[in-house]
Amino acid sequence: MAIVVAAGARAEDCGPTVTATATRANPAQPTTDLKAANDEQIIVESNDAEVTRAGDATLEGRVILRQAGREVSADHIEYHKSGGDFAVHGDVDYRDGTVHVHGVTGNFDPLKGATFGKAAFELPARPARGIADSIHITQNAGTQLTNVEFTTCPLGNDDWKLNASSIKLDTEKHSGVGHNVRLDFKGIPILYAPVISFPIGPERKSGFLFPGGGHSTRGGTDITAPYYLNLAPNYDLTETPKLLSARGVQLGTEFRYLGASRHGRLNFVYLPDDKLPNRERCHIDKPANRDRSYIEWRHVADFTAGWRASVNVANASDCKYFEDFAFEPEGTSTTYVERTVELEYLDRTWALLAQLQNFQTIDQSIVDSARPYSSVPRFAARGSWPNGWLGLAYSLNAELVNFLRNVGVHGLRLDVKPEVSLPLRRPGMFVVPALAFDYTRYSLQERDPGQPASPGRAAPIASVDAGLVFERSTGSRGQRIQTFEPRILYVYVPYRSQTDLPVFDTGLPDLNLIELFRTNRYVGADRLSDANQVSLGVTTRLVEGQTGKQFLSATFGQTYYFDKPRVTLPDEIAATGGTSDLVAQLALTAYKDWNINLGYQWDPHSPHTEKSEVAVQYRPGADRVVNVGYRFRRDRVEQSDVSAIWSVGRGWHVFGRFVYSLRDDSAIERFGGFEYRSCCWKVRVLARDYVSSRTGSRDRSIGLELELNGLSSVGVPAGAFLERSIRGYSALP
Repeated sequence: MAIVVAAGARAEDCGPTVTATATRANPAQPTTDLKAANDEQIIVESNDAEVTRAGDATLEGRVILRQAGREVSADHIEYHKSGGDFAVHGDVDYRDGTVHVHGVTGNFDPLKGATFGKAAFELPARPARGIADSIHITQNAGTQLTNVEFTTCPLGNDDWKLNASSIKLDTEKHSGVGHNVRLDFKGIPILYAPVISFPIGPERKSGFLFPGGGHSTRGGTDITAPYYLNLAPNYDLTETPKLLSARGVQLGTEFRYLGASRHGRLNFVYLPDDKLPNRERCHIDKPANRDRSYIEWRHVADFTAGWRASVNVANASDCKYFEDFAFEPEGTSTTYVERTVELEYLDRTWALLAQLQNFQTIDQSIVDSARPYSSVPRFAARGSWPNGWLGLAYSLNAELVNFLRNVGVHGLRLDVKPEVSLPLRRPGMFVVPALAFDYTRYSLQERDPGQPASPGRAAPIASVDAGLVFERSTGSRGQRIQTFEPRILYVYVPYRSQTDLPVFDTGLPDLNLIELFRTNRYVGADRLSDANQVSLGVTTRLVEGQTGKQFLSATFGQTYYFDKPRVTLPDEIAATGGTSDLVAQLALTAYKDWNINLGYQWDPHSPHTEKSEVAVQYRPGADRVVNVGYRFRRDRVEQSDVSAIWSVGRGWHVFGRFVYSLRDDSAIERFGGFEYRSCCWKVRVLARDYVSSRTGSRDRSIGLELELNGLSSVGVPAGAFLERSIRGYSALP
């Protein structure tokens, strides 16, 4: 390595040393220019420099040394010619692209890296910081730390920290490995691991994830220790063993994959030798100890433009699986598990579908004759030609399905429906007269004696759909627009007797504003409602003129029958009045921090309310939300629902939900807890009591969740649960 004295310096040949004195360096004009053996230039700035005949140098003042993206500054630096390294003393500061070190002593070798005594360090990209007894940084920016304290809390806050005998950081692989690691929270040790591996960048890395735990009356105390395997850039595997004190050891596996034209995931959960007694089983004659499992595969593949295949299949080992293992209360009402395999094609004219579909019945109380049919296969085609001859629009819907079930009638159903319409659209209005023909034919097996094996139905469908849109400016400056939007639909379908047709997949949906303006009041091709009727509806909106933001929307609608419908499903009661129920909906969405949604369905012939729903929300912020709701459905449901999360002090939040059945005079679900958010950690306590089975039995649980910012979380994942349970709440900062 050569030392070149900068212009303006002074050198003397008489005496044992050569001394060079320079003025304070300008970054563009360094006082000393060094070159390492690897030809990477070293630039040094200093106030004073003294060079011996042997080539050693002593640099004083605020000395700055730069080489290939690395920078060392200190009060005093000694250069050793024989070793080609620098000893740094005083206020030492080291920086490169991945780490920043501050200490009092160290050594910098342009070829071997840098070593520092007891020093503080920062990882700006993570961000993280800490102190170590020794820090060694290699030439390729790898870092070895000894006797380390590590945290992601800001300076001056050590609420949590990792203590390790050693940590090795590999910045090329963006990973870190720690040995003899202890996690302290508020000075209390909460976790120990002989070896821990963690990422220091966005890349994924194999290794143990932080464990979690909880307690419930059904599973007892549970402890999980997940292990993540980064198998390849486009697929990975997570193994999650879980110890359930009341049941045994459960193993969960999640495999994910992602390709240029496909993606999916496979989940498998297996609990051998479950220890719960017989009374918790689907069948009394099954043994007390039994294997429990659940498997689910979701897959999507795009082949070429327009073609897509998808798989969505699942299977539970028994009818109590969701009651015992589903974290969400919705698991108690799981009746069926659907399995589908589909092949789709889509372009501007055609939408084609080939599908295989069946169901696993979870609720064993459902008799065989009431269980859903399998569709193996289903072929469906929908064609659309909107710009036809003379301005006409043409469409075609066709479907061929083979319905299978172990009990009762089954067979093929063909349904074809061509349609022609004349869309007339102008600003503020539309009129769409249409004429369609519906043809349905069956090929059946296992029919009752005397019933036809190939029944069918054919009928024309005539309709006229029309609407107007009136607008006016409103408000003090005319910045808002109020609309008045009446709509009318006339439908005529002649009566066809359909009592000899089976019912494979057809039902009567809830009446709402969308159903009012359909030509068939049934969903499914097994029934075509006769009609000579007109549906009337009116909507009014209040919107912001410039942005289109909606403040208010109110809609009312009803169907008037010129001839009462005669077609019914087997268990349906025929209409007796001259009108349908009256439906109404109101949405107030932008009045300060309030939003209100009202839905109402009224039977004018009884008269009584068929269905009503009220949802009121006050949301001044993502973490300050109050919801009050009421749901009513005659002879079936009457519930009240109150949920909230609210800030009660700096960093403190309380939350809860209470769902109560007025019909049964009992609580369906209730939970409550509190949350504290610090600058670098978060803690939640959550207690729950909810109905966990179709028979009404309850489950109670309490959980503690600790989140350490920049590290991981330990405990039950309550944040996602709160987002799903409290409408409008977001756990994101």
